[in-house]
Amino acid sequence: MKKDIEFPVVEGIKITIARNINEENEPEWNVYLINRSKTDIDTVLVTSRGYGFSKDGKQVKTSELRHFHKHCAAGEIIKIEMITPEVFHLNNEYWVSYYIGNQIFDKKFIFVPDSIREENLILIENLNLKGVLHE
Repeated sequence: MKKDIEFPVVEGIKITIARNINEENEPEWNVYLINRSKTDIDTVLVTSRGYGFSKDGKQVKTSELRHFHKHCAAGEIIKIEMITPEVFHLNNEYWVSYYIGNQIFDKKFIFVPDSIREENLILIENLNLKGVLHE
């Protein structure tokens, strides 16, 4: 029964959408998984999708993408995917699942519409880029 299933709390795993300035002096945006826990994680699966409404009120859904990483060491940062500003007006959802030993963990991170903007950027430690951090 569902009440018998243990759902452990996810701690130390974060998602950030960070901005980098490329060689042509133009901004590039990327999504990163940050393992700030003291434990390595294995069999890491990140699904990403966008959904919401266009500027003219029509419902919009992006493709759902899946990204797999066999291992993510404690303190490691993994680049998940590029993201374009054209989808910043949508909910951008990242669902992270991983194992520690035989225990599965998962957490959904949602960047709400228009939360990825200049005034919300902070310096992301260890990445040395500005971005929006979701904990």
